[in-house]
Amino acid sequence: MTLQQLQATYEQAKAKNLALDMSRGKPESAQLDLSNDLMDEKWITPPTAENGLDCRNYGVLDGLPECKRLFSELMNMPTEQLIVCGNASLNVMYDYLVQMMAGAWNSTPGGRVKFLCPVPGYDRHFGMLAHLGIEMINVPMLADGPAMAMMAELVHDPAVKGAICVPKYSNPEGKTFSDTTVRAFAALKPACPDFRVIWDNAYLVHDLYDDGDVLLSVHEAAKEFGSEDFFIEVCSFSKITFPGASVSCVAASPANIAAVKARMNVQTIGHDKLNQLRHVRYFKDLAGIKTHMRKHADLIRPKFEAVLDILARDLTDVATWTVPHGGYFISLDLPEGTAKRCAQLLKEAGVTLTPAGATFPHGHDPHDRNLRIAPTFPPMEELIVATELLTVCARLAVAEATSK
Repeated sequence: MTLQQLQATYEQAKAKNLALDMSRGKPESAQLDLSNDLMDEKWITPPTAENGLDCRNYGVLDGLPECKRLFSELMNMPTEQLIVCGNASLNVMYDYLVQMMAGAWNSTPGGRVKFLCPVPGYDRHFGMLAHLGIEMINVPMLADGPAMAMMAELVHDPAVKGAICVPKYSNPEGKTFSDTTVRAFAALKPACPDFRVIWDNAYLVHDLYDDGDVLLSVHEAAKEFGSEDFFIEVCSFSKITFPGASVSCVAASPANIAAVKARMNVQTIGHDKLNQLRHVRYFKDLAGIKTHMRKHADLIRPKFEAVLDILARDLTDVATWTVPHGGYFISLDLPEGTAKRCAQLLKEAGVTLTPAGATFPHGHDPHDRNLRIAPTFPPMEELIVATELLTVCARLAVAEATSK
């Protein structure tokens, strides 16, 4: 279509006064309904753990033994290297960063603390780091994960205290780190003695297809290089059961677990053990979790496929995008200098995306080309309308740029 035709099509869409939201990777209501039975009182009756503990009372700082066993299956880690926490992994990561900022990283010369950030990446990761005054260094994402040769050079700076990433079905690209990339993380030789990688394994069982991606255990890889203390892995049930009313877990080396527990002793008297109990009794084991996650996949797979079909039909000649096997996002790359304009056009027409640039530290995409698409939350009918309008706005933004 010509610029004038695209403008006319766009104006027709604006006249519909749409109010559609594709801004966050939230489960749709039908996904939440899958876990409704979890709220039944039968799962906490009696409210007694297998060791006789009354889960309504104080105690058990690091989680119920049966809940640790469930996470042990899920994360393939020994129970003694796990701490079960509350709600979601985001607050666990924040707590850990604050603990390190107040402790091991507090003596940094000049007060500078730097983190390596694969980009495009998760906006909430960048928000946490910015809030804590941590300087962020962009590391480009390649086909199999971050540019590890670049990362290996950057860690020679003692002010580089760590990195943060989503290793399986990365946010927003849906990429899974290759075995080579995971081993390269484990082989890093940082100048900082307290270097830590926040390994946010948020989507470890969030496959869209039965033949989902397989992620090598970074803890197993680290044993070969003696770097077990580098890695703080987190995951949660937030997109498995109820976001905001879930359970989470930290997996790390024995030394790191001991340090976290020591700090927790002055921070909390323990997390919600009734919620731990209900999750264990509801799922029973890893097989129960996987059965549940196949139901999630059946609900959201058609949405991903619908978006990808529309992109392939309408944008092949002007854009590129990822085709993930799992996770919650599709990453769309437009020609340089057009992403913000596309997002602005969409917003003015009543469709909200994650802001252009949000997938980079401080919301600054140096090439102004990346947009994150979150297909899960809108109903299918709205998703199709929003995605078709997205393609119109993308083509219009590109046409405007080339006509100047």
